[in-house]
Amino acid sequence: MYTKKVMDHFTHPRNMGEIEDASGVGTVGNAKCGDIMRMYLDIDDNGVIRDCKFKTFGCGAAVATSSMATELVKGKTVQEALSVTNKAVMEALDGLPPVKVHCSLLAEEAIHAALWDYAEKHNIKIEGLSKPKNDISEEEEKPEY
Repeated sequence: MYTKKVMDHFTHPRNMGEIEDASGVGTVGNAKCGDIMRMYLDIDDNGVIRDCKFKTFGCGAAVATSSMATELVKGKTVQEALSVTNKAVMEALDGLPPVKVHCSLLAEEAIHAALWDYAEKHNIKIEGLSKPKNDISEEEEKPEY
């Protein structure tokens, strides 16, 4: 059973779409379930995320976690966005069914992938950021919640 917040973000997703000339774009997927998530970040000269959009191919939980993740990183610094975890996404949605936890992992990795792309484009290092996985299906075995 999905929470009211999950259903709201699924039926009325926030920040869906693309950002042309995005500062960073990250794409991740889960080979086991077929979900694919792409996150776009617009980051200003002070390292603050001005805008964040997403495109997701997947189930309702994947759309909802994408939507919530964009809400959680907008207005944050790059470093603050890096600390947005799958657990934070799940908590903001008032929970997810255990079989859908991987969707929140996708959201976390999509943020990291977009930050990684931003760092590479600007030839900078973001403290605490490691190269993200393209396929998070191996993470599904050991979710961090």
